[in-house]
Amino acid sequence: MECIFCRIAEKRSSARIVYEDEHALAFEDINPQAPVHLLIIPRRHISTNLELTEEDNRLVGHLLQVANRVAAEKGIAGRGFRLVINCNPEAGQTVYHLHLHLLGGRTMHWPPG
Repeated sequence: MECIFCRIAEKRSSARIVYEDEHALAFEDINPQAPVHLLIIPRRHISTNLELTEEDNRLVGHLLQVANRVAAEKGIAGRGFRLVINCNPEAGQTVYHLHLHLLGGRTMHWPPG
């Protein structure tokens, strides 16, 4: 089955993109769980974080920097935000393309659920 996030990265499916560069893309989640809920993905298909290697360290750092940038642009960096990576079914991963959920704009609680 073709990956929806790959299609979004290739502009073959629509999404409300808020940031993009040659390595990453950030777009609004279609089922937001907070006032700000963005997904940050690498353009290259990586199914889960378990597939990451040392060669991907720079990419992972870049994804975190993208998260910082879009959090600032959305006005939530100073107030706080949460980054979540779900890995495999019991964690709630439903799209098998590595992605960070950036959640903010409201108070987060712990444990998350």
